[in-house]
Amino acid sequence: MKRVYFDHNATTPVHPEVRKAMLPFLDEKFGNPSSPHWAGREVKKYVDEAREKVAALVNAEPSEIIFTGGGSEGDNMAIKGVLFKHLGRGGHVVTTAVEHPAVIETCRFMERIFGFGATYAPVDSHGMLDPDDIKKSIRRDTRLISVMAANNETGNIFPVKEIAAIAREREIPFHVDAVQVTGKIPVDVKGLGVDILTASGHKFNAPKGIGFQYVRKGFELLPFITGGHQERGMRAGTEDVAGIVGLGKACELAMNGMERKKAHIGRLRDRLEEAILARVPQTVLNGHKENRIYNTSNISFKYIEAEALLTMLDMQGIAVSTGSACSSETSEPSHVLQAMGLEPICSRGALRFSLGFGNSEDDIDYCMGAIVPIAERIQAMSPFFPR
Repeated sequence: MKRVYFDHNATTPVHPEVRKAMLPFLDEKFGNPSSPHWAGREVKKYVDEAREKVAALVNAEPSEIIFTGGGSEGDNMAIKGVLFKHLGRGGHVVTTAVEHPAVIETCRFMERIFGFGATYAPVDSHGMLDPDDIKKSIRRDTRLISVMAANNETGNIFPVKEIAAIAREREIPFHVDAVQVTGKIPVDVKGLGVDILTASGHKFNAPKGIGFQYVRKGFELLPFITGGHQERGMRAGTEDVAGIVGLGKACELAMNGMERKKAHIGRLRDRLEEAILARVPQTVLNGHKENRIYNTSNISFKYIEAEALLTMLDMQGIAVSTGSACSSETSEPSHVLQAMGLEPICSRGALRFSLGFGNSEDDIDYCMGAIVPIAERIQAMSPFFPR
């Protein structure tokens, strides 16, 4: 049975060149980069080189890059690293109603355990964020603004540069969860004017368990993991050298092939999306038609339970998702689609198709050959389906 993977927003396959770059650090180059002897010195230079490649991808200085365990850790590091400075004095954080759980649940944790306030700014029916709603949410005691660069479920791109200007004018720290854009579209931390930016390697063909945090030079962020001196004292613990080297290689590949990848994947996504909307009755696109990441399509199949459609596609070897992988064990409709005001008939029948490295025209043909009869069969069983 053919296998087709359309869930790249959840994770991506490791690029062969990334895997090749990592292998020596799982074998003969095994040293601890903090050790002063030959084994440590031998690998430290590769950590430094990887940091330079990561910094180049986002137009940062190498000294502004901190290696992390991934996106969720980075989001926690940013929110807690800022708000913990205000323990005992209280304060408030502004974010949006459609953030990744790593942001929303961390803000709720800070509300519940430490008494901070939080405002979750709304989005419109297309899932787009108005910077004015961020501005209206700011209070005198707002300590942090945290907004994603692009939504993981709809692919919508948010106006982070405009929000950064608002934050800068009010002298409020600004954090961006850039997990879904890093390695896909150009990211310029200097041009955006952000204070902290979070990225995760496994979203752009690096291994799982490695990510990075940009922290603007001169910005004070409390350490997330205390102990040793690693990562300028911001994240203690022996570095994952193989993962770091792999991340550096993935950043290098992303820089060199970004436009080519965008054109190829965007064409495939558009072909799949147009075919589904044209050939499957009662389907609708969720999210902004234009202002979104080129690989993502969120489509509602009315009169169908998304889990049923996902399961039947999986039986045909086609991997898609109903939303964030971090929320996959809940039966509740997506919080993103609920925030957009979708009626239950749409939110409960929504699937996310996210394409990436390795997808082909044959994958689109195979998917359409399976999804049309499956959707028709499920819809035919619904007593509410209009005939």
